Amino acid sequence: MPKGRVEISEKYCKGCSLCVYACPRKVLAISGRINAKGYRPVEAAKADDCVGCGLCAMTCPDAVISVFREEEGGGAA
Repeated sequence: MPKGRVEISEKYCKGCSLCVYACPRKVLAISGRINAKGYRPVEAAKADDCVGCGLCAMTCPDAVISVFREEEGGGAA
């Protein structure tokens, strides 16, 4: 099974939670922190469960999510 990694630009995240609902593996959650703009950004609460499907990034209206995937054997895809 592929292994994924999610990076979220918390500085620009508005905490709309669309990505939280889009994630089929329930990797993302709204954090308890508050960013400089006063929003609670999303975090990868279950980062080890990410498979790199990219649905969160496609759903994000502000394009603050980057998804990376590693195939078996360690090579980045």
